[in-house]
Amino acid sequence: MLSRATYPENKGAAKRPLSYLFIDFNAYFAGVEQHDHPELMGKPVIVTPLASEHTGAIAASYEARPFGIKRGTKVADARILCPGIAVMPARHDRYVAVHKLLMEEIERHIPLEKIYSIDEAAFRLSRSEQDPARAVATAHRIKEGIATNVGPALRSSIGIAPTRLLAKLAAERVKPDGLTVLRAEDLPHALADIPLTDIPGIGAGVEARLARAGVDDFMKLWALQPKQARAIWGSVMGERFWHGLHGYETIEEPTKKSMIGHSRVLTREHETPDKARIVARALLLKAASRLRHYGMHASSLSLSVRLRPEGGWQAARRFSYSQDSFQFLALLDDMWADFSDAQRRKGHFPRLGGVTVYLHGLAKQGETALEQLDLFAEPKGVEKNARRAGLWKAIDTINADLDAKFQRLGGPRGEGGPKRHVALASQSGLALNYLGAKIAFSRVPEEAEFLF
Repeated sequence: MLSRATYPENKGAAKRPLSYLFIDFNAYFAGVEQHDHPELMGKPVIVTPLASEHTGAIAASYEARPFGIKRGTKVADARILCPGIAVMPARHDRYVAVHKLLMEEIERHIPLEKIYSIDEAAFRLSRSEQDPARAVATAHRIKEGIATNVGPALRSSIGIAPTRLLAKLAAERVKPDGLTVLRAEDLPHALADIPLTDIPGIGAGVEARLARAGVDDFMKLWALQPKQARAIWGSVMGERFWHGLHGYETIEEPTKKSMIGHSRVLTREHETPDKARIVARALLLKAASRLRHYGMHASSLSLSVRLRPEGGWQAARRFSYSQDSFQFLALLDDMWADFSDAQRRKGHFPRLGGVTVYLHGLAKQGETALEQLDLFAEPKGVEKNARRAGLWKAIDTINADLDAKFQRLGGPRGEGGPKRHVALASQSGLALNYLGAKIAFSRVPEEAEFLF
């Protein structure tokens, strides 16, 4: 076992108070399903991206895990491992709505600092709450408030520490329903056993660079100097990481939206090229609606196609800044034709496993890149682009109004089929199951996104 004397002394630890409470909701999607369906409380549950037997779990309740069921387990395998398991298609709009209820409840006790994902957020402790006993009391009040005012199925693990990074690591220590306090004076030995890749900010690339520098465990990571961390990361992010890990608060810069897109695993009925193309176009139309909702313009489009059993194809196109869905669709169709030609040259079409579309190179009106480009654009082209973008904005508004009216009449959001939306005739018949906004691990959709 390593001696404490082997590593630098943790000087000034007492001057780094407990400043953050980090909450991590356990098996969140499955928890919301158990919350909405009380008969599932305490029972094995998985959540799937689609109502299909040919897909895999995107979340598994803690009751399902002893059976060997986890994220990625195929539905058919889950049914064999645990006969009678509840299989629930994802309802992303509902997960966002419950997320808002949870944040409102927690903010009754403590101010929000930052939302990291649909199931993770950091909150700031006041000076009076920085004493460990008071911080723990606040955490217990939050857990009790959630159970009483939102629902007991929504369990969470809470970490309390001097920085957001350390508070997140503390929250990971005990799951489900944990509560861990990590003081600066407990470091580094309190985290000596943590694998490097379990630490936010250390992915495969950084892990490889750390290994080349001789850093292969937490204690060696702790022993680095700030300049060494900066050199290994190749940017100031390494130095910021070092400070967060050692209990020194740093300012996180706001992230700028760099791309908007959607991805879908294809069900059996959509694995053919013609059907998959319709799905890709639908995803692109949803991304374009979000683009206009944010008041942004895009300057490039990418398409990725996943093949079964393995392999893939991808392409991208650049263009003048635009919000025009007609232009985006024409570019997508052009890339799809290239994809089809490439498969024909191979002599056969494989089964298609998934499609992904992204709009990149984003800018808002008034930003330098967009304004400079407009100076060199043909006036007629700019006018046509703006006119067609205006048409699509009107369609966005009509669809949002129709969806809101449908909900007021008692209809569930995201269901009811495309008949209640203005849509291109070429897209008719595609279930809205493919079209709704989905939750990424690092982004919580706005509720308005589910109305497009």
